[in-house]
Parts: sequence; C-alpha cells; structure tokens
Amino acid sequence: MKVEYEKISPDTGSSFRLINWKSENDRYFWHYHPEYEIVFVKKGSGKLHIGEHLKNYEEGELVFIGPDLPHTGFGYGVIGEHEEIVVQLRKDFLGEDFMQKPEMEHIRILFERAKQGLSFHGKARKIVASKLQRMLALSHFERLVELLNIFHTLATTAEFLVLNAADKRFDFSHKDEDRINKVYEYVEHNYQQSVDIQVVADLTNLTIPSFCRYFKKITHLTYTNFVNEYRINQACRLLFENKPIADICFEVGFNNISHFNKTFKQLKGKSPREYKTAMEN
Repeated sequence: MKVEYEKISPDTGSSFRLINWKSENDRYFWHYHPEYEIVFVKKGSGKLHIGEHLKNYEEGELVFIGPDLPHTGFGYGVIGEHEEIVVQLRKDFLGEDFMQKPEMEHIRILFERAKQGLSFHGKARKIVASKLQRMLALSHFERLVELLNIFHTLATTAEFLVLNAADKRFDFSHKDEDRINKVYEYVEHNYQQSVDIQVVADLTNLTIPSFCRYFKKITHLTYTNFVNEYRINQACRLLFENKPIADICFEVGFNNISHFNKTFKQLKGKSPREYKTAMEN
C-alpha cells in the first residue's frame, strides 16, 4: 500500500493510454500522476476516494480525474471480480496548441473542471460507457476519433458532479510520499496485531499529536479509522474461506467480537453474516 507517483506512458502507436483492467481483491493504494484519467467501472463496486471526496460507488461509475489529484485505486475494498476501462493522457497529448483551437473551447473548460474531479451520471454516462467499451476493438486512429467524441459528450452535458472545491490544491512532496509509505507498509504487515500509534509516529519522525494531524491532512482519515478499514477489508476476504466469524475477528486484529461486528456494520452496512450471504446470492 503506497502513496506513490504513478509513471504512465502512452500505448505504442498512440498519443494516450487505454487499459481494460481486471482485478480480484485489489490492494489499497493512494496515488497521483500528471495525466488526466477517465475511469469507467464496468464491473464491481467499492469505495471512491478522490482528493477530499469520499463515497461508495456502484457498478457503472464514470469519473474524470485531473492531473496530480490524489485518488485510491478503484479496486480498493472490492470483494470478488472488478473490471475497469481507463484512459490516461496528458493535456498536450495532441500538441501544445491543440487545446487552444476554437473548436476545443468546451473541452478546454471540461479539462479545467476535471482538476477538481468529476463524476458523471444519467444519459451522458451511458453514452460514454458504450463508447469506451467500443474503443477496445478499434484501431489507434479510430480510438482517437472516439476519444474526441467522448470529450465532446462530457463537455456538453450537465449530468455531472464536481467532487472537490475549486480552490483546493493537493501538493505532495517526496518527503510526504516516503512518510505515508512507511505508515501504510507498517499497517499492511502488522494489522493482525496491536498497531501501535507510537511506532508509526516514530517512523515518520513526528510526535503522536503531530502525526495524527498530518495523517488526517494527507488521507482525510484518522489513523484508527484507516487501520479499522484495512482490517475489515481483510475480514471480507476471509469470510469467503468459510472460517468462523469469531476466528476472523481475532485474525484481522480485533480483540473482541462486539467491536468487530459494530465496526464491520458501520463500514459495510451489514453484519459479517449478512454481508457474506448478500455476496453469495
């Protein structure tokens, strides 16, 4: 689990990158990159964290994320099969002056809005989802034409939500990355035990109060909530191994079943038993 700079390169023979990405039980990671990114969730549901915006998303989610806007991998917290179609590109992917052409005015505004993160719904989402799926079978030139059509659809619809305030900026330094990486790696390897906040504060060379403020500022979660969320996601996976719920409770680091059940229901909306039944049906 890392807060990391993601290195992205265009596909060979193309000015942008198109990915049909599939995963099962994806790991959590909080990352950023200078590219714009369109993500369509073809299969699966989970937790969406873009900048300061947090929500649960359902299958069919469509977002447009601007450069250097931190976000989690959409597969985080998903149990079972997960599939996305992703487009990644630089603003100047067709040249420095392309966006300045008069025909691009609406798309130029769209790209500016995307810096805050955009979530689309309604008819526009259905149209773009269909186009993204069709792109997978097209030639590089045909993909480019379809991508421009997608931008036109997104730029001319009112069916969207802005996810972060316009004046909000998310500036990560390499020092921030290194600190948070250490915390995430510690939790990943020690969540089954008592995860001592003094240890992670020492890892980041901060006092406990300073660490708590710092971690909340970077992730928008308290350290305790982050640890509990990680443990519950591990518990979800173990539920499908037919282990007794009491055994799972202690295996993922909780020290009593009552607290485990309460935390599970707060995060997943169901008890562990109800969750397992719902996922099996």
